[in-house]
Amino acid sequence: MHRGGTRRKLLFTAVLVVVALLAIRATAGLEGAPPLGGALRDVLAPVQNVIMKAGQGLGGVFSYPAKIYVSVRHNEELTEQVTILEGELRLMKDVQLENERLQELLEFRTGTADTYVTEVAAVVNRDPGNWFGKITVNKGANHGIKENMPVITPAGLVGRVLTVSRYSSEVLLITDPRSGAGSMVQDTRVPGLVEGQAAASTNLRMAHIPGALEVERDQVVITSGLGSVFPKGVPIGTVTRVEKEPSGLFKTALIKPFVDFHRLEEVLIITELNRPKTPASE
Repeated sequence: MHRGGTRRKLLFTAVLVVVALLAIRATAGLEGAPPLGGALRDVLAPVQNVIMKAGQGLGGVFSYPAKIYVSVRHNEELTEQVTILEGELRLMKDVQLENERLQELLEFRTGTADTYVTEVAAVVNRDPGNWFGKITVNKGANHGIKENMPVITPAGLVGRVLTVSRYSSEVLLITDPRSGAGSMVQDTRVPGLVEGQAAASTNLRMAHIPGALEVERDQVVITSGLGSVFPKGVPIGTVTRVEKEPSGLFKTALIKPFVDFHRLEEVLIITELNRPKTPASE
């Protein structure tokens, strides 16, 4: 039943289409035609109108997928443009942060010019297996860098130059257990030796503090300039805990460094201490 009804509808539609086409042909150019032609045109006008609307609907159906494709493609292009702009913004942010760090280094160099001459160097490599032991910087012998030159940042002591090649140098960090720096408590002048504790730790230890002398939490420790390559007065860190050594003759203080060794990107290499004034510079 259903198929028969569908066939009848299709047949009826086809007949209407044929009649409409014949009517269009018959009435073409019938402006001023006899009354019979005008009457026939009036009778068939509604049928022609239905067929025209059906044709417009079918055209919309067939054009819809193309419109969807154009919309999807446009959306993909907009998404790609947004991704590119976000990447450019992140790059600009990184450049801004780098400029801020370099500005801080420049101001520090200017403020300490009478004490020592420094060379700015960027950290270009770190050993994943010894992250807090050594770093590689992009300045070497061709830039006047030599072994045992002190390395600092505006925050404080970093380490010393270990090996030098033409265009790069390896720096032994103060956090490495092989490091050592003569030190003292800034306000009381209590002496000691600051060392690294372990390759996986940024904490420092100030050893060989005379047992009879007092060292307290939060006191600042600086380099003493004695028995090491480091100049006097470079900040190292603050005391977090004080313990007695087994012998009872000395104390040990745990030190939290001022330098953030997790995020070390640029450093200053001290190439000359107490630069003498020349007539030209005066």
